[in-house]
Amino acid sequence: MATNKFSSLGLTEGLLRVIDEMGFSEMTPIQAASIPILLAGKDLIGQSKTGSGKTAAFVIPILQRIQMDLPQPQALILCPTRELCDQVLRECRKFSKSFSGFQAVALVGGQPSLPQKQALERGVHLIVGTPGRTLEHLENGKVNFSKLKVLVLDEADRMLDEGFAEEMDAIIAGLPKHRQTVFFSATFPADMERLSRQHQRDAQTITISEPVQNAPMIEQYVYEAENPQKVEVLLRVLRRHPSMCTLVFCRTKATVDEIGKLLGRSKVSSQTLHGDLTQAERDRATSLFRNGSVRILVATDVAARGLDIDMLELVINLDLPTNPESYVHRIGRTGRAGRKGTAVTISTAYEVVKIIEIETFTGVKMLRQDLGFEGQFDLGMEFQKTMMRTIQIGGGRSDKLRPGDILGALTGEPQSLEASEIGKIEIHPRFSYVAIVSDKAQKAFNKLQASKIKGRKFKTHLI
Repeated sequence: MATNKFSSLGLTEGLLRVIDEMGFSEMTPIQAASIPILLAGKDLIGQSKTGSGKTAAFVIPILQRIQMDLPQPQALILCPTRELCDQVLRECRKFSKSFSGFQAVALVGGQPSLPQKQALERGVHLIVGTPGRTLEHLENGKVNFSKLKVLVLDEADRMLDEGFAEEMDAIIAGLPKHRQTVFFSATFPADMERLSRQHQRDAQTITISEPVQNAPMIEQYVYEAENPQKVEVLLRVLRRHPSMCTLVFCRTKATVDEIGKLLGRSKVSSQTLHGDLTQAERDRATSLFRNGSVRILVATDVAARGLDIDMLELVINLDLPTNPESYVHRIGRTGRAGRKGTAVTISTAYEVVKIIEIETFTGVKMLRQDLGFEGQFDLGMEFQKTMMRTIQIGGGRSDKLRPGDILGALTGEPQSLEASEIGKIEIHPRFSYVAIVSDKAQKAFNKLQASKIKGRKFKTHLI
């Protein structure tokens, strides 16, 4: 009889122990369908929606097959955005806790090439990268793929949408012919069929259909407004649907910046995210949003895939996405793990056809709402408050810092903080972020300024 228990897969004891410590016992549908195929070394095309557990579906088989005594790239995971690379790398590090000496690196643009080159020279077992930067290292002779066993294209359809087809073809041409090739994708356009025919062998296809109507915890609303009124309607939607964690999607970078400035003038706790920001700016925005230090993130679709926020309560589509699939990915950011979520779309009268297309695709009818336009409007003081504040520390993975080091510095005497007063800790290559309960943030900042972490003093900044 088939079972969906991780213990049935024949995984190593260390990997099973980590999976158990993370609180996982049963596989999600995409994991149960794909992990046995991947463990057998077969090529795969996997289709499932955001939040289905697909990252673990390919990370676990990769780690099972890694030869720890061979510090050369044995697996390459390509992703369309830096944010998704960061998310996948975090998952790899979580699942590899029992693998002493395991090394992985992210090859992404917007960051200096030298630290990436140095990591490759020291030796890595796994690479997560965007197509452009990965190809750059390959063409410069900085990466040796001769021992590669597995290639994964994560969000392959998105990479094709972003125009990465030539880069992907060039990278694949430089890989060993005898390898496992895995595509994970939300959709399967014609270009994907071409990629599969060219680069896969007898690929098995797994499709997990989980339409939005099977996620009743997401309430969906639509408000009609013409473009000049959309900003006013957005402010009223924020008041109508109060949330401590809201993601606002816009079509263009200019609109993101416009909304960001408006919220900033109102002293509303918010950040912006789009492709023109530096990597440091993007890391800061996503970290503050993830840890509860800002309430609203305004973003282009660069955040639609790869931004994993457990507590997201509200998604607002200020502009409609280009297709129904993108709508599902956007709103799939909320209503997770049995929590209630809300999705609001602001559309013009001319976009009613798109609304109907989305409703037909999802099988869910959005609730039509009306806000009215009486008088001037202010979001009010309550939108300026946050549960957490963030301290930036001028040291990261390159300084061998770990979350436990920062936690220890904060909870040690004198003037110790309680562990319950400390939130998410994120370690980046050259800096780290730690979230602190708002009314304890100044105390934590003073303590870190006066303390050493791993015997060193680091610059700190209270954001």
